[in-house]
Amino acid sequence: MINKLIIIGASGHGKVAADCAQASRRFSDIHFLDQAYPQQKHNAHWEVVGHADDVANYIASDTLFFVAIGNNAIRARVSAELHALHCSFATLIHPSAQVSKHSEVGVGSLICANATVNIASKIGQGSIINTASSVDHDCEIGDFVHIAPGSHLAGNVTVDEQSFIGIGSAIIQGCIVGHHSVVGAGSTVLSNIAPHTVVAGSPAKKINNNN
Repeated sequence: MINKLIIIGASGHGKVAADCAQASRRFSDIHFLDQAYPQQKHNAHWEVVGHADDVANYIASDTLFFVAIGNNAIRARVSAELHALHCSFATLIHPSAQVSKHSEVGVGSLICANATVNIASKIGQGSIINTASSVDHDCEIGDFVHIAPGSHLAGNVTVDEQSFIGIGSAIIQGCIVGHHSVVGAGSTVLSNIAPHTVVAGSPAKKINNNN
């Protein structure tokens, strides 16, 4: 029986993940590993039990792992390292989130409190659908994407891998956000965004490249 959770990353985002895991009532034990150990021994109510490099010591048949790192590229890298060690990953969905039974949520993803994932949408691996954000019908969210709190995606939106949608943004129906792109906070996206592009504003316009 799987009842233990090890969270990699004892940060603020880690606390959110732990709170979500606790609210789900799936785990009897929740602990952290972090690079700040042994200087950091606790993260809110949970114990930091070891260094992030000590993952192999905690692999067990009753234990799942979750990578709680907000940076998409680092989250992807650490997840790949854990995958190489044959770790099993948790997918965390807060009980207040509304996730259609006709949607798909990839392994290692986090669906936070009061978020919505609507019918026929697909969330990739290791992605974050943050607090009170919404992903409407028929959306495609790639691997290691971060949809920040209070962001709203209309139907048929595609957000490709390792892109970041800033807090309070809105994306109209059918738009495509290319991989490794950034949408600034509070932006309104009315057209497609090329890969490796930073946009901001209402309407959103290119302000830089994201290399």
